[in-house]
Amino acid sequence: MDTEAVRSFVRAAELGQLQHAADELGVTQQAVSKRIATLERRLGVQLFTRTARGVALTADGLAFLPHARGIVTGVDRAITAITPGAPRIDVLGFRSAQAVVLHEYWRSRPGIHLDVVTLRENDPRAVVAAIQAGEVDASFRTITDPAALPPGVRMIHAFDSPLELLVGPRHPLASASTLTPAQLRGHRIWVPGIAPRSEWADFYDQLVTAFDLRVDGAGPHFGDEVLLGTLAESADVATLVGARDRYLWPTDYDLRRIPIADPVLVYPISLLLPENAHPGLRPIIDHVRNLAPLTGKAWRPFRQPSTGRSAV
Repeated sequence: MDTEAVRSFVRAAELGQLQHAADELGVTQQAVSKRIATLERRLGVQLFTRTARGVALTADGLAFLPHARGIVTGVDRAITAITPGAPRIDVLGFRSAQAVVLHEYWRSRPGIHLDVVTLRENDPRAVVAAIQAGEVDASFRTITDPAALPPGVRMIHAFDSPLELLVGPRHPLASASTLTPAQLRGHRIWVPGIAPRSEWADFYDQLVTAFDLRVDGAGPHFGDEVLLGTLAESADVATLVGARDRYLWPTDYDLRRIPIADPVLVYPISLLLPENAHPGLRPIIDHVRNLAPLTGKAWRPFRQPSTGRSAV
């Protein structure tokens, strides 16, 4: 079985569009389409249906997806095993602020080796277990109660991710150049699929309490494409995104990202790592610690860990 075809299937399934998968894989959309067609012929099933907005998984595609992810993970680990010196770092998603910052770091150091993965674990305890087992060298996650960390694993503050409101053109706040938390009251902020016991569930609980906001976590998260399409069509739904998070949408969506200030709403991003950390993490920690600091008043949840000056 062609593992690159399997990888193309996984990225298309996660992103909802062949073009987005092609962009991340560094190939053409035609190449991704051919790989998936070859895979479908090999399996004797149809994995996707084509829609006006991209692709959607069939029942067979849904059944195959977790196994396909396992194939891709196994291939990546096999490559890592013969690529010495590359720290393996977990991020929440490949369009997340953590991945963007790591990409900036990698681009600033030609020739450096990094192995960036996403464990896709909602429960931070599972991520800690992966660090203890040596499956990853570090993870950009937050344990909201640092006292709950087991011996041998530490957490350091990496960087702050300010939040922005993302809305469609018909939303009543769409024309604002900046907003305060008070101006968000009464508006529906839709964050589908908030997982119980996850760090972001704790974050939104504290945010709602602090500013009396209406955060709606109803429904499963069917992917960014569905969320962005809903925002484009809605006159009353908004969501929150990190200022560094990467999102792509068709130009006719006309979505607007609006900074929030006075105070800036900050999602503090931490790095979990073992006491005996991979030496390749030191320059990464220095890089994130030297990112431009926030200016003005800010609100941060959670107990803040150290800055990591002596983490490695």
